[in-house]
Amino acid sequence: MSTTQERTAEQELPYDVFSRACPSRGTLEHVTGRWGALTLGALYEGSFRFNELRRRVDGVSEKMLAQTLHALERDGLVHREAQPTNPPRVDYELTALGREVAGRLIALIECLEGRMDEVLASRERYDDARRTPAV
Repeated sequence: MSTTQERTAEQELPYDVFSRACPSRGTLEHVTGRWGALTLGALYEGSFRFNELRRRVDGVSEKMLAQTLHALERDGLVHREAQPTNPPRVDYELTALGREVAGRLIALIECLEGRMDEVLASRERYDDARRTPAV
């Protein structure tokens, strides 16, 4: 099948992330992956230069952040602005779509952060139950 035929076939499919062939699945992976979610969450705060963003998303390698930004830019969630200065200045910010998606992620992040005491208590109960010897 040619690339054009593949695109036509994709366009005829209803968007269903649970379907293996759905193109939305790749975008969902970019958004909900470890570095994608953290990068979008950080960019929700505003525009960042690459190294500023790398410091904000603590623990991400330069390579992973570059790959993540490329994927999110390709999906139309992040805008990359290169300034013709010496040295070059590159800023990253969310597009309107990226801002909408990141807003939903922020709501999830805030929910999780606000309920971490419950999560940690649940983990402890779970782990304790697994440590108890069977009778």
